[in-house]
Amino acid sequence: MGAKTGLLVYADGDVPSLLRQVGTADHARTSAMMRGLYPGWEIAPREGRELWEGVCPPKGTAYAASWPDVEVIGDQRVMIDFPSQLPEHLVAASAGRRLVLHAMHSVVDWLAFAVWEDGRLVRSLSLSPGSGIMENIGEPLSFEQSYWAGDRPAEVIAWPGREDKPYALPFHPLELGEDALRGLCGFVLEGRPEPDDVEGDSIVLHGFHVRDPHAPDTAQQEAALRKANGATSSPRFFSLGPGGSLVEHDGF
Repeated sequence: MGAKTGLLVYADGDVPSLLRQVGTADHARTSAMMRGLYPGWEIAPREGRELWEGVCPPKGTAYAASWPDVEVIGDQRVMIDFPSQLPEHLVAASAGRRLVLHAMHSVVDWLAFAVWEDGRLVRSLSLSPGSGIMENIGEPLSFEQSYWAGDRPAEVIAWPGREDKPYALPFHPLELGEDALRGLCGFVLEGRPEPDDVEGDSIVLHGFHVRDPHAPDTAQQEAALRKANGATSSPRFFSLGPGGSLVEHDGF
């Protein structure tokens, strides 16, 4: 699996149903939405992308589309470990609506998703094999049930020297991530499409360069990251132990 997402969706109802009905998103309407969600930021147009390609843009870019009943934003900035800590103004923008966050990173097998109804968080989950279950708020949604019931165990790939070490979670986050993406948004990035899936290549998101004028520029951020990496000690590896505790081990 190589899927990554950083996706927000605001909707006046069931997201998959609404996305199946959309046409071409108006650029002026979408730009106005972006200015509302990124107050005071520098926003400039750039080339757009189809929905499948726009769910996880490069840094400094957002892909978005606004229709009367549903709005979609792809931005790496929403790839946060604790969805309940999504910036308050982004949650406030969902008043009277449904808000869906979906974030996934295949390199570390990390998944996070959350659902708000009229600004109230009803479900949030964030987990990875390296960090365990970081957030688990609310009752599991229907597409989660088989995973928590043990019906979808993670397929363990035996690596030399790790044959006796099981996967650190009872299921694979990316597999749940695809089911969550379909259940919440109506499409998948990997796996076999179903007949009623949203056709991601028929929905075009407008592109935007986005920059917080008060944040360090890219060169400064990269320099700080290089400095931090140089000062970092040897990595530590953990897996889930009894009762959900983290147990340190020697690595992979």
